[in-house]
Formats: sequence, structure tokens, C-alpha cells
Amino acid sequence: MNERAAAWCLLTEFTQSESLRKHALAVEACMRAYARKQRADEELWGLVGLLHDFDYEKYPTAEEHPYKGNEILKERGYSDEFRRAIMSHAEYTGVPRATPLEKTLFACDELAGFITACALVKPGKSLAEVEAKSVRKKMKDKAFARSVNRNDIVTGAADLGVDLEEHIAFCIEAMRGIAGELGLDGSAAKPASSDVA
Repeated sequence: MNERAAAWCLLTEFTQSESLRKHALAVEACMRAYARKQRADEELWGLVGLLHDFDYEKYPTAEEHPYKGNEILKERGYSDEFRRAIMSHAEYTGVPRATPLEKTLFACDELAGFITACALVKPGKSLAEVEAKSVRKKMKDKAFARSVNRNDIVTGAADLGVDLEEHIAFCIEAMRGIAGELGLDGSAAKPASSDVA
């Protein structure tokens, strides 16, 4: 079994929620795109994105996530670099984000969730309808996707040293590449019934 298949098995073993699995895929897509841009290890970056929240469904508290996941990853032979990146994505762990990998995971995590929420309220439920400007506008609406930490999105882009709107556009583009897997390719939109009985 290759590393990606093994990581997917680990994710699905611990995560039953379709939306959490899709979030993992979205973050993975953003991480792989940034790895290509920065000529980094695409496989490492992608798998960190895929597994960053794999323990969240079973261990959702700040006392457990991502600590339990870190123990499981250690038992399964994942590297210190891999596990440290995942630990650093949760502010409360106290693990500082020092490397490009760690900073990129933090920058992509909340944003991928927010972009997904933006796509889901579009008429076609499609990433093709989402633009960076509209995402920025939605960020100002505190009632929209209120569980998403806007400050983390802003801080993440700043820590990466990229313009916020550019970062949003980059992640939208990365996610469009797997829109079908995310259920955000427009096929989930219900066509208006034209049948007249």
C-alpha cells in the first residue's frame, strides 16, 4: 500500500463524517499546490494536510485533539516533522509554527473550510462560482460560517508572507482541481423540476 492509500485508510478509520473527510481532502489539495509552488515535498505536505484533523471526530476536545492523533501517528511510524506540523496547527498546543510546512498548514486549514462554506451557498454549489473577492466579503459577515476563525485566516496568510486575497484565490484554484471529490462541482445542486404533471 502506498503512503497516500495508507493515510486515507487511517483517516477513514477514525473519521466517519463525510464533511470532515472532504475538509481533509480540501486541505490536502491546498497543501499539495503550495508544495509545488515552493518546490517542497508534495507527498509530505499533502499527507500532513490530509491527516491534520484525522482524530478530531473521536477526540474533539482541546485536551485530546491533536494530542491523541499525535500518539497514534507516532505508533504508526510517522516522522517527528510530520507530527510536529500537525501539533502546530492548533494554537493551544503551544507548538510554534517555525517551518514553511507548519505555516502553510495553519494558513490553509480554516480557509479551506471557509471556501467550502462559500461554495455551498452558491446557487450551483460549485467552486467555479467562488471568487476571492466574494470570500473576503463573506469573512466580514460574522453570522456566516461562524465556527470559522477569521483571525486564523488573516494571520495564516500574513505568516506565509502572502497577500490575503492572493492566498484565497490560490486555495480556491487548488480546491477546484478536486471539486468533484469535494462535492463542489455543481452536481450537488438540485435542478429545478421542469416536469409538469
